[in-house]
Amino acid sequence: MAVNLQKGQKVDLTKGNPGLNYILIGLGWDTNKYDGGADFDLDAAAFMLAESGKTASDADFVFYGNLKHASGAVEHMGDNLTGEGDGDDEQIRVDLSKVPASVSKIDFTVTIYDAESRGQNFGQVSNAFIRVVNASSNEELVRYDLGEDYSIETAVVVGELYRHGAEWKFNAIGSGFSGGLAALCRNFGVNV
Repeated sequence: MAVNLQKGQKVDLTKGNPGLNYILIGLGWDTNKYDGGADFDLDAAAFMLAESGKTASDADFVFYGNLKHASGAVEHMGDNLTGEGDGDDEQIRVDLSKVPASVSKIDFTVTIYDAESRGQNFGQVSNAFIRVVNASSNEELVRYDLGEDYSIETAVVVGELYRHGAEWKFNAIGSGFSGGLAALCRNFGVNV
């Protein structure tokens, strides 16, 4: 049974699941009905971060334009342009055994593509969630539903995997940013 987290809560992933290496990060959302005329294209991404909280290089940013990290540890499963349907809208696979030792955490984010010109923000998005699934058994381990109201934000750091000694933990972050993907990239040290 999955652990449901609130903003700021942390949970052990590998300690209670010995041998856990392959996980799937599922991100999903719905858009509120409004007459804006443009589809919502939300994009999931992963930032592989050093202890400093920054990427070592631009290649440590995995997103629709760089689907797989060179280590094979993180792979984006493809861009969903509309968010239609139930369940996960975008997925990112992680092989914990392949995460380079220099990476101390992996932050998972969602941004709204072209939000400024389309007049869109996370205040128009509902039922957003992140979930961590044991990819070997398809068992949902952790779920975090973002219940907060983001009225002007166009990017959200949803959650992060992080090392704690030899174990991996998950932290429900839910931190909003204005300025979309570019603001997140600057925050994490990726050149834009």
